[in-house]
Amino acid sequence: MSQIYQHFRQDERHFIDQVIEWKELVLSQYTPKLTDFLDPREQEIVASVIGENLDVKVAFFGGIEETERKRACIYPDYYEPTNEDFNLTLFEISYASKFVTIEHRHVLGSLMGLGLKRAKFGDILFREESIQFICASEIADFISMNFQEIGRSKIHIKEKPLHEMIAHKEEVVEQITTVSSLRLDVVAAAIYNLSRQKIQPLIINEVVKVNWKVVDSVSFECREGDTLSVRGYGRSKLIRIEGKTKKDRFKIVIEKQK
Repeated sequence: MSQIYQHFRQDERHFIDQVIEWKELVLSQYTPKLTDFLDPREQEIVASVIGENLDVKVAFFGGIEETERKRACIYPDYYEPTNEDFNLTLFEISYASKFVTIEHRHVLGSLMGLGLKRAKFGDILFREESIQFICASEIADFISMNFQEIGRSKIHIKEKPLHEMIAHKEEVVEQITTVSSLRLDVVAAAIYNLSRQKIQPLIINEVVKVNWKVVDSVSFECREGDTLSVRGYGRSKLIRIEGKTKKDRFKIVIEKQK
């Protein structure tokens, strides 16, 4: 067990224990287990814990291949999961787009304002004036009846087939830079071209996330593979740490949203 833990951070242990429980449930009951929506870091953990196990396997699906948030189906070796097994429902939102501007945070805030958990929703997608979101089918009827406004704007929602889901393509640019340490405030300041005096209050005020979780400690240590996001400044990923320079600085390779 401790061998599994050593590959992950301390604060991820609770989720690892949950995945181990799911795995044991599938082994003991010999039936598939469907999870709620998982962010990419949680998907990595599930894939790692399940591993190349011959008795238990895992598949992920969030509507189309490009989705970020996906449900996991953990299943015994005899089973072959299909897209229908993931119980996904796609909705499209109609609204008075000439008069109202709706952003991702408005949609998510209004959905959660209905008393629903974030884990019941997948991606929220935008293309020009079209807005779509995907949810767990078990809450689809509740949403159909209750999701009638975003903020103060009246909306209408319509269920759509999954093959009509908007494909989201993220454009990224690769950068190489050096940092004096791998502390979150140092790394984020370098990535977003901000001073540490400016980034530190953002971290403390909980607008910075690492691997989709809020981190409020400026001294949090970043690792290779971490995804960082700063509200208002976009998302980036620490792809590689390429050792140290002659001046004893870490050379890092990052991908940043355009």
